[in-house]
Amino acid sequence: MPIDMPRSGAAAPGRRMILLLALSCGVGVANIYFPQAISPLVAADLNVSPDTAATVVTAAQFGYAAGIFLLVPLGDRLMHRKLIVTLLSIAGLGSLVAGLATTLPVLVAASVLIGAATVVPQIIIPMTAGLVPEQRRGAVTGTLLSGLIGGILLARTFGGGLGQWLGWRAPYLVAAAVVILLAVILAFAVPTTTPSSRERYPALIGTALRLMRTEPDLRRSCLYQALIFAGFTAAWTSLALLITGPYHLGASAVGLIALVGAASMFSTPIAGRLVDRHGPNPVNLVCMVGVIAAAALLTLGGLGGPAGLVGVTVGMLLLDVAMQSGQVANQARIFALRPEVRSRLNTAYMTCAFLGGSIGSWLGIRAYSALGWGGVCLLVAVLAVLALARSLFAGRARAVVAPEPAPQADAATR
Repeated sequence: MPIDMPRSGAAAPGRRMILLLALSCGVGVANIYFPQAISPLVAADLNVSPDTAATVVTAAQFGYAAGIFLLVPLGDRLMHRKLIVTLLSIAGLGSLVAGLATTLPVLVAASVLIGAATVVPQIIIPMTAGLVPEQRRGAVTGTLLSGLIGGILLARTFGGGLGQWLGWRAPYLVAAAVVILLAVILAFAVPTTTPSSRERYPALIGTALRLMRTEPDLRRSCLYQALIFAGFTAAWTSLALLITGPYHLGASAVGLIALVGAASMFSTPIAGRLVDRHGPNPVNLVCMVGVIAAAALLTLGGLGGPAGLVGVTVGMLLLDVAMQSGQVANQARIFALRPEVRSRLNTAYMTCAFLGGSIGSWLGIRAYSALGWGGVCLLVAVLAVLALARSLFAGRARAVVAPEPAPQADAATR
């Protein structure tokens, strides 16, 4: 059977199943993003500085990167249904522990556990890519990523609004209940699939590292997303400090900005169709320019007042659209490389992306402490320029090494 055909003879998922899986991606990933809106509330309740409380966000992202590297390769070795349900259950229990934490170290440790178990979207996406025809892969990936984006952005609205109303523990406790309910639903809904590999666990991990060495397009996609996602997390982690500091607004205001940004979830299916039509490289290029434009708009936040808030909101929306659309292009590129090792390709890619995001979160806090909001905007722009320079260099290199068309034989030699 061709590798791109659905495994175990399972029917290609229909629209309802794709939408359920997209919703699962959003709910699953939300656990590591809503803390960005409530870190000032954590700081006030646990009597620590806002900078220190922001380590909860960084810890969740480092846990996510570790989970991607250590757990996502199991998507090629184990049945997807059991793996997804187990990880969601662990994430739900971790959220319960976080919601009951009375000290910052316990909250940080729980955040690492939550992050590690919240890798379910990175198992769902390559699984679904293997269940749909190649000509639909970009569009389906875009739909799944729109659910992922909705979770990322609405999580901040959920966390900020509920945290402002009932305290910072409430989002964790509600998340625990929702994630465990989702685990029960997916225990019956996820299609039965056959593992694509019988390799032992150490070999699975080793394959992800070897793929980084042998696949130039994978390395390129990893670099693009690590740089762009670093700027994205730097901006979002610092935004709570800007809104609750100079603007003197509550955590719910961060949630409202995120609610506007949630409109970016509608851009990823469009990006997927553009990738199917034109390939990933042009989409990547436009997205990098979009991030630079977003950084320029975000500098308006330094003006204060309504004009500053409008600039920040529009800039964050553009940043979200550019980052997530670039993600569609990058994942379409890597999923086309080696279909039999999609989970491990995604492991390498997402590990790099979230290591970049974790470092970006840390750099964003440092930039804000040293240079204010303008320093964060500069950081976002510099990271995007680095990605753009690499993309343009790769384009020139491909043009140089492209083989020239063979000369036409003249009539005398025909």
